[in-house]
Amino acid sequence: MDTIADVQSSVDKRNMPINQVGVKGLRLPLSIICAAGEQHTVADLTMTVALPAEQKGTHMSRFIELMLAQQGSMDFAALQRLTGDMLLKLQATAGRISIRFPFFRRKLAPVTGISSLLDYEVMLSGEILAGVYQHSLQVVIPVTSLCPCSKEISAYGAHNQRSHVTVTLISTEAVAIEEIIDLVELQGSCQLYGLLKRPDEKYVTEYAYDNPKFVEDMVRDVATALKADVRIQSFTVESENFESIHNHSAYALIQYP
Repeated sequence: MDTIADVQSSVDKRNMPINQVGVKGLRLPLSIICAAGEQHTVADLTMTVALPAEQKGTHMSRFIELMLAQQGSMDFAALQRLTGDMLLKLQATAGRISIRFPFFRRKLAPVTGISSLLDYEVMLSGEILAGVYQHSLQVVIPVTSLCPCSKEISAYGAHNQRSHVTVTLISTEAVAIEEIIDLVELQGSCQLYGLLKRPDEKYVTEYAYDNPKFVEDMVRDVATALKADVRIQSFTVESENFESIHNHSAYALIQYP
């Protein structure tokens, strides 16, 4: 049988290394370990490695093989192992795995106690660079914000908006997804629920009215709480408030340090 040529492993003479090369948009079922136990979801993966200047290409099929062989649920430690395994399999010195997925949490309405699910967008990333592993977590948390200025100048009522607060952090140890959700929801004018009855709707309307927040208040309050957590090395907090009286959003960002 004739030998099949391995073109990817041939020498490239352009003297141009590549920072990241791999696969993007790989969608697979995955189990995530969370504070409540284990949650099954569908993940969208990006897996890349650094490619030295002299190598023509990476071996794309090996990324897929690695994920298809993945056993068990994903958590902080499992992602670190998987990132290390990827570098070994691809014979690379640096690489990154990002896993984006919808995360669901069961919530009870504040008055009636009726149960429903609320979804959040989460991304876990593991990266090895210069022999050092770094773990990051990103969570997008929807909350209600109510305008303090509108409340102050109006004879009755105040306009509010649904806000997306995005927290991206780098940590030295595991930080649970639910911890970040709880932290952010405490800082909104009011948290969101998947299902509300009339007594609940009355409650959240009045609760938000009693807790007005500018977009600036939102990011400052969240950042203050994150800064107090010794596990978190650095973070970015963004808030986009989808205005109810404008056709544009209000936006703020804090990066620490």
